[in-house]
Amino acid sequence: MAKPAVILVGADKGGVGKTTVSRTLLDYFGAHNTPTRAFDTESPRGTLKRFHPETTEVVDVTSVSDQMKIFDTLSSAAASVTVIDVRAGQLSATLQALSDIGFVESARKGQITFGLFHILGPSIASLEEIAETSRFVGDARYFLVKNFINNTTFFDWDPATYNSYFKRIKGAEEIIIPKLNELACEQVEVAGIPYVSFVANKNAKGEAANNSFVLRGYVRHWLGQVWGEFDRVKLIDLVASKSEKNVRQAAG
Repeated sequence: MAKPAVILVGADKGGVGKTTVSRTLLDYFGAHNTPTRAFDTESPRGTLKRFHPETTEVVDVTSVSDQMKIFDTLSSAAASVTVIDVRAGQLSATLQALSDIGFVESARKGQITFGLFHILGPSIASLEEIAETSRFVGDARYFLVKNFINNTTFFDWDPATYNSYFKRIKGAEEIIIPKLNELACEQVEVAGIPYVSFVANKNAKGEAANNSFVLRGYVRHWLGQVWGEFDRVKLIDLVASKSEKNVRQAAG
């Protein structure tokens, strides 16, 4: 059996599209038939829950009782992957809380598989978050994510400075989320459904919808690019058991 896997998605700056990334992760694991649950820490609103209501629970990650809901159930939950969409501006505080309760130490000991999707913004200040969060990472898979879906530009980053921060974390990997056509993005938001449902022309109830063929095509192409990035960093191996990895390797 695979160890329970926890993927934290967050940033210490708002407006960087962390929930967008969480949504693509839930779609990705669903497409790989990997049982996944999610916790939305934007209590009480819950943006992620709006798009994935059946798999998402809204929690206050600073509450001890809600921490218990997440971490006391890792081994007993039917889902093998737990995605936590961290409230804007709370990544460092959440990592500190996880350190305090012993989660980070359990990950270091190999009892839990831990992945961190750190969504970067376009400023040097965002890079400085890396110094703050890196001390909690340990042996976690650390992904630095540049999210272009909101037409973010990274032109003001000095490559040498960026690399100096990037290299602080052993084994850190960069993921690029490309820009999605504005109208296509808007229509998915209005529909309030997963990206895969929009592509499949389904509504929130799983019934046939009347989504634009053209916009569905844009979303399909974009989602394929995002999943290609996840495949490139072998994300599915993060949650696969050793025997499953051996089977895939044997199959080439």
